[in-house]
Amino acid sequence: MANLALKQCIFLGSPITNKNLSNGSISVIGFPPPSSSSRKHLVLTAKAAVTVEQQTEKKVSLIKIGTRGRKGSKENWLVLREDSGLVFTRGIYRDSPLALAQAYQTRERLIAAHADLAEEGAIEIIIIKTTGDKILDQPLADIGGKGLFTKEIDEALLNGDIDIAVHSMKDVPTYLPDGTILPCNLPREDVRDAFISLSAASLGDLPAGSVVGSASLRRQSQILHKYPSLKVENIRGNVQTRLKKLKEGKVKATLLALAGLKRLDMTENVTAILSIDDMLPAVAQGAIGIACRTNDDKMANYIASLDHEDTRFAITCERAFLATLDGSCRTPIAGYAHRDTDGSCVFRGLVASPDGTQVLETSRTGTFALDDMISMGKDAGEELRSRAGPGFFDFLTAQK
Repeated sequence: MANLALKQCIFLGSPITNKNLSNGSISVIGFPPPSSSSRKHLVLTAKAAVTVEQQTEKKVSLIKIGTRGRKGSKENWLVLREDSGLVFTRGIYRDSPLALAQAYQTRERLIAAHADLAEEGAIEIIIIKTTGDKILDQPLADIGGKGLFTKEIDEALLNGDIDIAVHSMKDVPTYLPDGTILPCNLPREDVRDAFISLSAASLGDLPAGSVVGSASLRRQSQILHKYPSLKVENIRGNVQTRLKKLKEGKVKATLLALAGLKRLDMTENVTAILSIDDMLPAVAQGAIGIACRTNDDKMANYIASLDHEDTRFAITCERAFLATLDGSCRTPIAGYAHRDTDGSCVFRGLVASPDGTQVLETSRTGTFALDDMISMGKDAGEELRSRAGPGFFDFLTAQK
């Protein structure tokens, strides 16, 4: 089969060539270099959704993957490795390389599972601009929460502009829009958080008053609970933007999801990996979900072949916990379910006040079966709701 090439539906930079991949000090982030035969056709685009069209005499895509991002810059998506050891973008970076990496991963898995998708032009990746990508100078909680990264993609899916939406599951609200389903999760990446600093080996080594940059209320509350002498500052943007602020000295440290750094091949920036005990991850952290329209049996069959059942069961448990607590980007909530060595499901959950002064935790162990795990997540959420009392959640509401 001919190598797959992406249709140049949105121009984001000059095509990658052997020349600008040859310098050992420069590397493309977020995806492996394309094969030489497809390189001349490749234009970089970013986050994930997919559409099927009838083939005509003119070659058209079988699947369109729509992905999250903003308007692209005129430079190739390259990074420079500086003496500091940090990796960051050259020039102004205007899209999500992590979203692109996830789109590429979905594309490669579809090709591996379905021979008809291996033909040239069969899969097309399309950028969809989301509100969350446009507004970067305000906390997510102030501009509407998690749905800001999925609303426009969901609309494109329902309008038939795309057929499959590929999401970071921690961005997906606990409800799905009518007319869509999310029947597939790819195998989960490492759920832990990474500590990154140029001056300290761990959070505990940071001097009192040091500023840690993070846009996540979950991370902020857990940091302040364990290290009340530290300060936290909201910083948003892609991985490269956050590393740049660290290099410039605007913050002394930052925390990022290890899963994203692995997908971007940027783990060389990691100072230390935080254990689950030190930093409980976000609900569905490290998981990719693929959605399609409810009545699109062809797309449902395509993506069903990619589903990783253990991942889907685990994040369904976690999302049941989140839904019971009515969690959003305004509420510091963490939850993690996994299969233990004996085959059981182990779940841990946490809810906290944004300032870290109050943290409530719980855990469950039960059968690794979907219905039981949903019940486990709901029960854990109800327990924390009861223990917290109405005043606790009134405090969270006051932050809105």
